[in-house]
Amino acid sequence: MIPRYSRPEMAAIWTEHAKLQRWLDVELAVCRAWCRRGVIPADDLAQIEAKAAFSVERTLEIEKTTNHDVVAFLTNVNENIGPASRWVHYGMTSSDVLDTGLALAMVQSGTLLVAAQAALTQALKARALEHRDTLCVGRTHGVHAEPTTFGLRLAGFALESRRNEERLKRAHEQIAYGKLSGAVGTYAMLDPAIEAEVMDELGLKCEPIATQVIPRDRHAEVVTQMALAASSLERLAVEIRHLQRTEVREAEEAFGKGQKGSSAMPHKRNPITAERITGLARVIRSNSIAALEDVALWHERDISHSSVERVILPDSYTLLDYLLATSTKLIEGLLVRPDRMKQVLDSSYGLVYSQRVLLGLVEEGLTREEAYAAVQRNAMVAWDTGTPLRELLGDDDDVTGKISPERLDSLFDPSHHLRHMDDLMARVEAL
Repeated sequence: MIPRYSRPEMAAIWTEHAKLQRWLDVELAVCRAWCRRGVIPADDLAQIEAKAAFSVERTLEIEKTTNHDVVAFLTNVNENIGPASRWVHYGMTSSDVLDTGLALAMVQSGTLLVAAQAALTQALKARALEHRDTLCVGRTHGVHAEPTTFGLRLAGFALESRRNEERLKRAHEQIAYGKLSGAVGTYAMLDPAIEAEVMDELGLKCEPIATQVIPRDRHAEVVTQMALAASSLERLAVEIRHLQRTEVREAEEAFGKGQKGSSAMPHKRNPITAERITGLARVIRSNSIAALEDVALWHERDISHSSVERVILPDSYTLLDYLLATSTKLIEGLLVRPDRMKQVLDSSYGLVYSQRVLLGLVEEGLTREEAYAAVQRNAMVAWDTGTPLRELLGDDDDVTGKISPERLDSLFDPSHHLRHMDDLMARVEAL
């Protein structure tokens, strides 16, 4: 099941043809290992390697009768090989092929995801450095807090993206395991040394202890890490959605020539890309719950995980790949409005400097309780009347009796809040 939100490179990994090709790659690698041990005659191996082929259509046709995908695949392959096909799948069980092939798909997909996440990191880094000194208001609870810069805000997202790179890489290192240990993991029909040779050829490691399947905690870790990466993208998207609100409008998505925002309202420029990211992130998070529920299989295995993985794995990989590419494009084209950011910063009557004034009054001799009471008293008036906080403080005897007008003015200088920006941005430059 390949979603329409797919880049070609990722979607190609999850096609039915690619899946069956991986199964054939596993089968042929095992045949070569048996031949090296003298079990499969060299002439038979030559026939197998020359003639082994499959057709997706024929395999699906056979599956209508067998009701077993691997048996249908093997039947189709054997039709093409002839008598030497008796050695194909020798000593193996279906899950040896299924799980090893799935590991190959996940490793290939993981390589693409890590690269896409890295591209987003670099896009965020570039915009963060571009706006390192672009003053804007920082918000907590959605309410104006203190001055910051738009570059520093993006820097936080860049560092988070780097962490997601590392998490995705680690998760895909631990999924790079295959198994050929048979029906209940005892190697009853196939030697561990053959497994080691085959996995080395395929670029995988051997699952140390398997049942009939590779333990599903490995798969759950990958999907939960993808869900975490998607949640980070949603956090970024939600920030942009807020900034594009009409009463804020500090930044907004690029709006292409000929683009329409509404069928009814010609003026609309909506954050549709960020909203799409938000929505699809929910799908990946939902898939992580299903992956976690796949961990608890019966005894040496049941098949309850199989149908789930056919949906959640291609969906999650292709969706996250799409979201990363879309988020990178969104950041690269983001319209940033520094003048508007300054207007919004100034719109809360200087209240964003309240902590600076508080500490300034403490430095001038007031107790913290006295200073807090004086600033808060005037701040509440500023909120209610729209009078600048600096003006109110200048008329407050408790304040003017302790601090000079020049010193008070200095406490409303936003440059104080930017004095460590070089050190902070050095951390971003290192990405």
